[in-house]
Amino acid sequence: MMLKSLLGYQSGVIGEAAESHIQKKLYENGLSKSLQSNFGVIIKLSEELVSKWSSLPQSQHVPLCQHMLGFAMKSVTQTAMGSIFEDDQEVLRFRKNHDTIWSEIGKGFLDGSIERSPSRKKQYENALLEMETVMKKAIKERRGKNPGRYVFMDSLLQGNQSDKQVLEDCMIFSLAGCVITANLCTWAIYFLTTAEGVQEKLYKEMTQVLGKGPITMEKMEQLSYCRQILCETVRTASLTPISARLQELEGRIDQHVIPKETLVLYALGVVLQDNTAWSSAYRFNPERFEEETAKQNLTLLGFSGSQECPELRFAYMIATILLSVLVRKLHLLPVKGQVMETKYELVTSPKEEAWISLSKRN
Repeated sequence: MMLKSLLGYQSGVIGEAAESHIQKKLYENGLSKSLQSNFGVIIKLSEELVSKWSSLPQSQHVPLCQHMLGFAMKSVTQTAMGSIFEDDQEVLRFRKNHDTIWSEIGKGFLDGSIERSPSRKKQYENALLEMETVMKKAIKERRGKNPGRYVFMDSLLQGNQSDKQVLEDCMIFSLAGCVITANLCTWAIYFLTTAEGVQEKLYKEMTQVLGKGPITMEKMEQLSYCRQILCETVRTASLTPISARLQELEGRIDQHVIPKETLVLYALGVVLQDNTAWSSAYRFNPERFEEETAKQNLTLLGFSGSQECPELRFAYMIATILLSVLVRKLHLLPVKGQVMETKYELVTSPKEEAWISLSKRN
């Protein structure tokens, strides 16, 4: 909702609740169906990344943020828009424009600095135009054809939406999906390097549930400890520190009236780090999600269950697939002396590059 507003997209932001609900269901169902259809693609991308990491000397430090963003962009673009993004040059162009757009969304719009810099604003507008042009090309290719593997865009095209609405929804999913997926994977892997016991417990779960075979949709449901790790990653990192929701009905807080169709901001990061809600709130401890209360707290905040945003649901699945390949083949090791500082924007990321090292499992 907030991202749509920042991009200047109006359709679907304010309207009848019933119409908004139908559009949301179309979006969510399309995402679920495209994940099932592209499950093998994500496994292949994960195996390619882990194969690349396995070939590195043990002494080499790996730039985690850089690799996770590249992995996320390939996963998101191929799941959302199909084979056009199997071309690495197309992915690189997408990444260049994505980085320009997201840097301004994360900072320039929020602090107003983009309006004071005509050159930055022009660069942002050009990047947005280039990305929209690529998506229009993908829409044209997939409309009215049978282009092969089912992707997210196909669901939107089959839902009797205009090309403009399809474009906007794909832009939202591609921008938010890339950043949320990349940072969930980055933080999860980084936290695993700092918690050897957690990493070994995850390895045992993976080997017990999956054996030597690949992960499947059915077996993913059995990886309960992996889900606890990802939930705790979202909480510890405050992955999305703010959210926005349209007030569908008039509301009231004490004496304050919230009019219908007001965009309400929620300071989620504050609650995720609140010691009254979470014991030792700043400590990474996946075991806390063995408790039903912790699961309910996360669900109420929209990070789990029926309230979680589609892009986060996508990120959970991508991260689970990646970890299923990664932890069975490699030990994830910390880089000594590294101090991790955090950058809080629409999605929380490391302030500087996060470095890890690796060693092969026997």
